[in-house]
Order: sequence, then structure tokens, then C-alpha cells
Amino acid sequence: MGDHKEQSLRVGAAVRRRRRALDLTLAVVAERSGLSVPFLSQVENDRARPSRSSLEKVADALRTTAVELLAAADPACSVDVVRAESTELEPEPRVRSLVRGHHQMHASEFTGDHDAGREFQYRNDQLMYVADGAVEIEAEGRAYRLGRGDTLYLTGGVRHRWRATVPDTRVVVVAVAEHIEAVRDRPGR
Repeated sequence: MGDHKEQSLRVGAAVRRRRRALDLTLAVVAERSGLSVPFLSQVENDRARPSRSSLEKVADALRTTAVELLAAADPACSVDVVRAESTELEPEPRVRSLVRGHHQMHASEFTGDHDAGREFQYRNDQLMYVADGAVEIEAEGRAYRLGRGDTLYLTGGVRHRWRATVPDTRVVVVAVAEHIEAVRDRPGR
């Protein structure tokens, strides 16, 4: 029943991430690998599946291995349920990941008190949603009070800190993954 043990992998995103991390163009990878730019573009957009030989050529051009690219690949189709954990025995603050694996989105649930002195700054955008309780957030020199059901959107690079102001507060933070180059260069930063 819906068991995808033999899931195919989408290696295109892993190839693109590696190429961009090395600051290479498709033309440079094509020259190094002996493969065409259109084919590499199709691979990166998951419109073509490279043979083992082609994947090894791409990996060599990206100074990695085919095994590493496959390990960083995204599943072709993915459904994953993360069940709620019992909190009856855990009154202390905790963080729970809501998304498992290496994906383009991260989501975490923070429950209880939080270290208000800790400052955060993420490269990419994030959304904070108060599921229960209330929080105070300081961002860009301004203070914000959020209650149950409120959200706060932060663009990449915004320094911020927050704290729960009500016991048993639950905050869900959803962010574009750090390995995704979603942030644009901002002047003066």
C-alpha cells in the first residue's frame, strides 16, 4: 500500500546545487564533461536521466563522485508523515523537526521557553507561526508581539531574537533550506 522502496531519485537538483556551489556555468560543466549544455540543462531540470557513465562524467566535472550526487538527490515522489510526539512527560523546552531529510524547505516546532538572548540570522526567508501561546520577537530594531494564530515573515539576512511570553507556547518556523540559494545580494550587507 503506497510503499515506495524502489523510489527513483531526481539527481538534477543535486547537480544544480553542486554546480552553483562551485560557481560554474553549464557551459563550463559541459566542456569539462564532454556533454552538451542542452543535455545538462535537461538533467538539472529532471527532464532527462543521465546514464551511469554520463553521471560519472558530470560528477568528475563537478569534482565529486556519482555516489555523492546520488546521495544528495531528491526522491522523485515523497510522502512522509511526522507524527506528533507525546509531551505529557516533557514539560521542558524542546525543538522538533517537522520535515525529515534534505529538502528545499525546513520546518521546526519550538515548544516551551526559548533562549531569548540567542540571536538568529538565516540566509534565506522564513515564516514564524504561533500555534499556541504568545511570543515577543525583536527584528531590525523593532519589537513585535504575536499571539496564537499570528505569523511573522522574515526575509533572508534579518537578524532577530524571540522569546515565549506564555507557558507552553508552540512556535512553528518554516524556512527555505540553507543549501538553496534563494537570497538575493542586498546592497550594503
